[in-house]
Amino acid sequence: MVRFTLEEMQKIAKAIFLKAISAVDPYQRLKTIVHIDRNRLIIEGEDNSEKVFNLNDFDKVFLIGTGKASSSMARAIEEIFEDRITKGLITTKYGHGLPLKYTEIIEAGHPLPDEKGMEGAHMIKDLLKTTGPKDLVLFLISGGGSSLLPIPSNGITLEEKQGLTQLLLNCGADIKEINTIRKHISQIKGGWLARWAFPSTVITFILSDVVGDPLDSIASGPTVADPTTFHDAWEILKKYHLLKEIAPSIHQHLMRGKEGKVEETPKLGDPVFEKVHNLLVASNIIALSAAEKEAKSCGFNTLVLSSSIVGETREAACFHGALVREVFASGHPIPKPACILSGGETTVTIKGGGKGGRNQEFVLSGAFEINGMEKTVLLSGGTDGTDGLTDAAGAVADHTTITRAKEMGLNPMKYLENNDSYHFFKKLGDLLITGPTRTNVMDVRIILID
Repeated sequence: MVRFTLEEMQKIAKAIFLKAISAVDPYQRLKTIVHIDRNRLIIEGEDNSEKVFNLNDFDKVFLIGTGKASSSMARAIEEIFEDRITKGLITTKYGHGLPLKYTEIIEAGHPLPDEKGMEGAHMIKDLLKTTGPKDLVLFLISGGGSSLLPIPSNGITLEEKQGLTQLLLNCGADIKEINTIRKHISQIKGGWLARWAFPSTVITFILSDVVGDPLDSIASGPTVADPTTFHDAWEILKKYHLLKEIAPSIHQHLMRGKEGKVEETPKLGDPVFEKVHNLLVASNIIALSAAEKEAKSCGFNTLVLSSSIVGETREAACFHGALVREVFASGHPIPKPACILSGGETTVTIKGGGKGGRNQEFVLSGAFEINGMEKTVLLSGGTDGTDGLTDAAGAVADHTTITRAKEMGLNPMKYLENNDSYHFFKKLGDLLITGPTRTNVMDVRIILID
């Protein structure tokens, strides 16, 4: 039975994606869970619990933040606290700022850190040095914070850190591995920011862009006790054969740390965390739940696979393709019309010289998997609206994508081998363009089968 045209399915897939993004809008999330009632700050938890702070206990309130969503989060906090805010300062990605009343915004580089980010990080560090035991620090964290708040350890230059970041992005290391290393070449990540803020009370609102929502890894956990060590960072570089590729200063710093000659990051039980409260605001599963609700309203049977899909992007695409074939062959694990949803963050080992991101590469690889399987639509997008170093959030493909490309004289496999998914989908007109969403909870993948 024909239920939807292919054009309708593509529109539905995009609508589902936008609904997922809307559900994790940090402005709305904070306005929902944070309230002030007669000088009592009330923060609602997911389990219906409440944290209550008496604002009369504090002399000053400072607002700081970092990440792609920090300006949206700051706007919500400004509206809630109004003129109670003494001073505000955030760093965010270029083009992601919003007009704010009490908060200075510094736009900086992502995914590679730059001088503007380092300037903002030093300003935040200097601001925290002025705070005292009767002050409240509100800290806003979202994805991208690691790159947007860089202060390299002594003896390491920003250029050397940039080089290391690029090596890690290219080798296929996952975000937890990358952040383990970042924490051990930084003066602000891995709990160090909590030490700079001590003995003030710190409330950190966190938007998760890391699989499993480990608070110590999101933006490299600036206010969270760090369970990782110099030895862990060393072993990751060894795993990816990068020890001979990194700058000598980084090599020496990590070696000295491994030998106990450089102080470790603050650990669980350190007094600096006694007045720190880390609170999760939104995560990938919230986005997937909203996507599922929207898909059901459109008449699809739904299956949420996982919010924690990791590994090589092309392998993930093959797995999703196998599920599609099973739906066609047996009606399992879900009958048609079917909507299969997944989230998480895969990795791409870059071997070509093209342009793209993990979501576009997933869709191009997946296009081969669903080729000729009428009617199937595949969408994958980054919830932050940016996939890799492109202006696209991701891409959309269907069972005709490979055929249409060949009819246009394109060789889809060559584009895939060259990691050039962006130019492939741009020529087909199938890029997913949202612009900055000012949220970031990893990726959302949508498969529709009629």
